[in-house]
Amino acid sequence: MAAAALADTPTRTDPRLIVPLDFPTVDEAREAIARLGDAVSFYKVGLELLATDGMALARELKRSGKQVFLDWKLHDIPTTVQKAAAALTGAGCDFLTVHGEPQVMAAAVRGRGASSLKILAVTVLTSLADADLEEMGYAETARALVERRIHQAIAAGCDGVVASPHEAALARALGGRDFLVVTPGVRPDWSAKNDQARAATPLDALKAGASHIVCGRPITAANDPHAAALRIVAEMKQAGTSFPA
Repeated sequence: MAAAALADTPTRTDPRLIVPLDFPTVDEAREAIARLGDAVSFYKVGLELLATDGMALARELKRSGKQVFLDWKLHDIPTTVQKAAAALTGAGCDFLTVHGEPQVMAAAVRGRGASSLKILAVTVLTSLADADLEEMGYAETARALVERRIHQAIAAGCDGVVASPHEAALARALGGRDFLVVTPGVRPDWSAKNDQARAATPLDALKAGASHIVCGRPITAANDPHAAALRIVAEMKQAGTSFPA
């Protein structure tokens, strides 16, 4: 499908809903975008598509008027992260994730410079529970580690964090009204949790303080993805809260 075919103006979207394009090929991602139509205006392009033509798709989405979240989770020495973030500013995308380590976060903030690219620090992956962190060698609980990384993200100049819905209220309280709190692991009551250990419904995540929610398989794996997305949008509107202002 050509880029021009993506250019339909959204009419029923909620910009707080981010749908991940977790597909092995760009063609499959384009097919999903076409099926979602006017129900979604914000897409996440992650590592699976990075291995193929993910950046080309990201630019295509931006040209069609969509918002794009680059979920690259950059993690390297500061110089490399800074250069990578600087290079990504040219695509005009909206969000970029980096791992929530102080040197990495500060380097990404330097790299994006005066561009509009928002840097989000990944706190603790939503697939991890306290027992998983203990096995990895962390002495802290997931909540305690998230709190530490939120403080560090604020100090580094990040625009927000990625945290589970269970820590959304904490992130909102620490970061304030203008802080971006992006919550993956969002699952409506009518869907399976899959591999999300710290999940919550879209409504609960927004009420807790999330500025954006990431919801994938309940939408993209549905028999009718467009209808599933609109069902979630309707639930989100009940929250009546939008951050940042």
